[in-house]
Amino acid sequence: MKQDEGHLITREKLAQYMELSQKKKDIESQLDALKKDFNQHFDQSVGKLVKGDLMISDYKVQRQIRTTEKFDQEVTVHRLEELNLTDLIQKKPDEGKIKSALNLRLLSEADLAGCISTSFSQAIYVKQMDSK
Repeated sequence: MKQDEGHLITREKLAQYMELSQKKKDIESQLDALKKDFNQHFDQSVGKLVKGDLMISDYKVQRQIRTTEKFDQEVTVHRLEELNLTDLIQKKPDEGKIKSALNLRLLSEADLAGCISTSFSQAIYVKQMDSK
């Protein structure tokens, strides 16, 4: 069976792959350092976990804050068992069914106090704006 020569793995392609892979790691490291600097600036200027934006010349930098909430599996399963709502439990809390039960008022947010863990992530966006 003859392979198409464009699809052959060659030493040159492997070397190019390794070189590009290393460049990618270096670039990602530099980007991470810049993002860290930008986040430190926003932490000091607008506060920790607060969104913000800044214009410098024709560049706009924005920080967005994403919030993620998850039910603590062990605590939530225990609480649902105490409330005799085992139909809301699979091997882990069924977030869809729990939210439906909350909407139907079969369950209150107070019933789940201490069951939800919240995490935050920061995102930095830089745009070059049209200078006119």
